[in-house]
Amino acid sequence: MFPPMGEHGHEHHDHGQGASGHSHAPADFGFAFAIGTALNLGFVVVQVLYGWWANSLALLADAGHNFGDVIGLVLAWWASHLGKRKPTPQRTYGFGRSSILAALANAVLLLVAVGGITWEAIRRFSDPAPVAGRTVIWVATLGILINFGTALLFLRGRKGDLNVKGAFLHMLADAAVSVGVVVAGFLILLTGLHWIDPLVSLAINVVIVAGTWSLLRDSMNLALDAVPAGIDPVAVRRYLESLPGVTSVHDLHIWALSTTRTALTAHLVRPDGGPTDKFLAQVCGELREHHGIAHTTIQVEQGDGAHPCALEPDESV
Repeated sequence: MFPPMGEHGHEHHDHGQGASGHSHAPADFGFAFAIGTALNLGFVVVQVLYGWWANSLALLADAGHNFGDVIGLVLAWWASHLGKRKPTPQRTYGFGRSSILAALANAVLLLVAVGGITWEAIRRFSDPAPVAGRTVIWVATLGILINFGTALLFLRGRKGDLNVKGAFLHMLADAAVSVGVVVAGFLILLTGLHWIDPLVSLAINVVIVAGTWSLLRDSMNLALDAVPAGIDPVAVRRYLESLPGVTSVHDLHIWALSTTRTALTAHLVRPDGGPTDKFLAQVCGELREHHGIAHTTIQVEQGDGAHPCALEPDESV
């Protein structure tokens, strides 16, 4: 058995690279990000030019949305690159949290763009302008093909990397939004009612806000060290308390190192003595496989009342 461990001692085991619990490194999707960014940036230019020529706010709204996607892809690509850099003496966890900051910046930029488009849409209800419906249809149809094609680039990795899954779902949703723009073009051709264009642009904004709000909330929570979504802290505590010889658990913290990696620290009170390496390896393996926690640090104490842990109360940090 190990000798008793004081308040400053700890046992640390780090297994795996991602929240999914796999021990292999995540696939490199740099090529997919590059192609997706180039396709979407080119399409944004086409949408802006034809949206201005066709006088379509719905098309310009979708262009603003797609430009936000370009920024999002670039930020995710950049953050993915930074996340591979090795830790330094000043940044002991590396640059993994850059992915969280990228997601937060992306959410804020999208909401700012939505505000500007909404203002213009409201103005156009009182002064509707003629819209070239056929142009809107053809350009938006091109958007469906590009967004769906970009989504396919991330199809293979959507189950193993949350960043890749987010890109896949975002591009798939964009294809659906472009379908809405096509519908607006057909309705304008059939009815001649040009106020349909700002109405559809507002509907597109609702879709954007609905998707962006969850992104803003989740990225803000991760930036503030909240427990990542999908991890049940109560279940984790119960597991630790059920370990052989453990009488109590305190100073339990679970937070995100990045959008794909989760860390945990905890103090285990084990009166019969410190653990073996086998015990620690099993605990880290269970946390990785069943709770998606890849980076675990455990401190073991004997619960000596003469030397209590200053961090024992749950409200202590």
